[in-house]
Amino acid sequence: MNPHHLLVVDAAQDRLDPAAAIEFVSDPAFGGIDVFIGRVRDLNHGREVIGISYDLFDALALNGFAQIAARAQAQFGPHLKLYIAHAKGRLAVGDLAVVIAAGTPHRDEAFRACRMVIEAVKHESPIWKQEHYVDGDSVWSEGCSLCGEVADHDDQPQAHDGHTH
Repeated sequence: MNPHHLLVVDAAQDRLDPAAAIEFVSDPAFGGIDVFIGRVRDLNHGREVIGISYDLFDALALNGFAQIAARAQAQFGPHLKLYIAHAKGRLAVGDLAVVIAAGTPHRDEAFRACRMVIEAVKHESPIWKQEHYVDGDSVWSEGCSLCGEVADHDDQPQAHDGHTH
């Protein structure tokens, strides 16, 4: 059985499911399960948000998730089970943008693995985020994966920082 479940969910067709994440990483030998859920919030950098659009190329994002999962497996051992899911498309305030779950024999590894994975997804994944505001404006969010770099064009989408802030 594959210890990693990696997926991209099209918000127009389905929703992320934290219960499925918990079920996937559950094991009778595991005493620790940790889950991170990122939701779209209504305020960012002082601006009132009405929604977010996430854009990504599924195969490339999934390949990145697989690399992150492999690193986590190497760091936290062979008994680690991971669930990594990110939404794409238009999301409203309150919608789930990302779900990460880690299951391990002990809680410390579950906490640390979940944190490592969400931070890696946030900073490394080729996912672009466009925020939509109540005033009708929309802005591509500049993500931390590009911090310190200058985009070629100001109007080009920037890699997001993984989900909501």
